Order: sequence, then C-alpha cells, then structure tokens
Amino acid sequence: MFIAGQIVIILTVLILPLTVHRIEKNLEMFLFVMGIISASLSHFLGPEKVWSVHLVEESFIEPVKITLAVLISGFVFKKFRQPITAGITRSEEILGPHIFAFLFIVILGLISSIITAIIAAIVLVEIINAIPLDRKFETRMTIIACFAIGLGAVLTPVGEPLSTIATAKLKGAPYHAGFLFLFKHLWFYIIPAVVLLGIIGAFLRAQQPKNSTIQSQKIPEEGIRDVLFRSGKVYLFVMALLFLGAGFKPAIDMYVVPLGDAALYWINTVSAILDNATLASAEISPKMKIDQIQFALMGLLISGGMLIPGNIPNIIAASKLNISSKEWAKFGIPIGFAILVVYFVVMYSF
Repeated sequence: MFIAGQIVIILTVLILPLTVHRIEKNLEMFLFVMGIISASLSHFLGPEKVWSVHLVEESFIEPVKITLAVLISGFVFKKFRQPITAGITRSEEILGPHIFAFLFIVILGLISSIITAIIAAIVLVEIINAIPLDRKFETRMTIIACFAIGLGAVLTPVGEPLSTIATAKLKGAPYHAGFLFLFKHLWFYIIPAVVLLGIIGAFLRAQQPKNSTIQSQKIPEEGIRDVLFRSGKVYLFVMALLFLGAGFKPAIDMYVVPLGDAALYWINTVSAILDNATLASAEISPKMKIDQIQFALMGLLISGGMLIPGNIPNIIAASKLNISSKEWAKFGIPIGFAILVVYFVVMYSF
C-alpha cells in the first residue's frame, strides 16, 4: 500500500503538470499539496515516522537562503537592468552570437560552483532577456544553460545544496572529503559536459532563422510586487520539494540505496521531478564505493535538468521567463536522456 501510493504520487507529479493547464500555472501549490500527501503516506503507512518538528522547522528555514538570494538579486537587477542589458548586448555584438552563446553557457556553468547556481540562474535570465531570440530558441538556450549550471555547480560545496550535502556526508572516514573532493572525483565528467553544452548552445544560436520573429521585450519591467511574488513562489517550491523528498526517503532507503551502479544511475532519473539535493541526502553514504558515488551523483545531476522541478536554476529561469512544464519537457527530456546514455557508456567504459 505504501509503495503503491508513492508510485501513484510520482506518476501524478510527472503527468498532471504536463497535461492540466491550471496545475501547470499553479505548480508550486500543486507540488506543495503532493509533498504533504507523500510525507503523510510515509508517516502513517511507511516503515518510519516522517512528520516531525525537525521536518517542519527545516521546511520553513531551508528555503530562506535561496529565497533571499532571489529577492536581493531581483531588486539589484531591477535597479541596474538597463546598464546590464546594454553590456550584454554589446558583448554579443563584439564576440558574435555563436561565440557569445558558447562562452556564456560555459562560463556560467563553471563559475556557478563559486557564485552559486542561484545567482548563475538569475544572471542567465538577464542574458536571455537581452539577446535577440524567438520563443523557441529562447526556451532551448535556457534549458541548455540550466543543464550546464546544474552540472558545474557540483564542483564545490558552495555551488548548490547537492554538493554541500554530499561533501558533508563524506567528510568522515574513509573519504575525509574536503572542499575539492567533488572536483577531484567529478571534474573529468563535469567540465567536458559543460563544454559540450556550450557547443550545443552555439549550434542552436546558429540555427535561429534570421527572419524569425523576435520578442523585443520578453520580460516586462518588474515592480516591487513582482519581485516579492516570484520570491514567494521560490520559497513555496523549495518547501514542497523538501516535503516530497521526505515522503520518498523511506522508499529510497529500502529499495534504491542497496542497488548497484547501473541501477542507481538510472533510478536517479527521478531527480527530474524531485529535489536532487534531497535524494543525495538519502542516498550518499561513506559506505559506498567511489564509483557508486560517481554514478549516483551523475545520474542525479543530469536528470535534474530534464524537468522544471529537478533543480533550482530550472525553477528560477522557468518562472521568470514563463516557460511552461510542457515546453521544458519537450526539449529537456530528450537532451537529458541523450546525455544520460552517453555518460552511462563513458562511465562504464573507463
């Protein structure tokens, strides 16, 4: 009953935002409700009690940092939007659209491990807004860049919650993980992927027809209310993901953690709809071998870009650029699945 219920919740979270317009427009509240149901199902029918004072406290406290970053940067970009936009436009004119597309994707992807994935996503939105793209290519470039940010941010513990959690869980014996632990064990997978995504972005930029209709003002001038509303949506979104992660944790502990490399890699595609940091918290253990850790993390990181709920950069970019769940899935799922297949072959071959 418990497992069947969680499977129904996963399918519901996957399907309804893609098929029901009202749910798509109110995705944060929908996921919040589903998170409460999932946690309650695990609490009353699962092997452990999920609801606790700690979970409630965490659900209120954990989204604060992310929300403040979105709020503060929102006001900063509101104040300095014109010079920022002018600088971006000028840079593209000097470098050319293809080189500019390659560089901004690669640079944002790699420095996200230092400036955080959240700030990188906010910068991405301003870049996308400033360069001349029609709706189709705007969406695709945004998704490609969010994949790069989500991957690159893992290289240091400050880049994203997943890397913070993974490093903290491995800081004891036998790994004694320090600041550069994830960089040491993942850079040879992450950096080529970010560069490849930059090349794909440059190729996509070249594909936009010169006579295509360009939206000259994709994001209207924001008021204070808009900035506050978007920040509130991010807060609710993160809270919802924490509840979903807590609800699924007992099932993950029972059926996912004991699996081998290959099974763990592919099952982690569930991070497309769940917060990959929460899944990392449930899965990563110092008892795992290093290759199992690599497979688990790469599965989480790549899958996190496939749908909007999979990663914070996706949430921020989709919210501000008004990218629907269906639009994201139409491009994000096939490109993410292709990367998953390539990396599965590469990781098993070397």
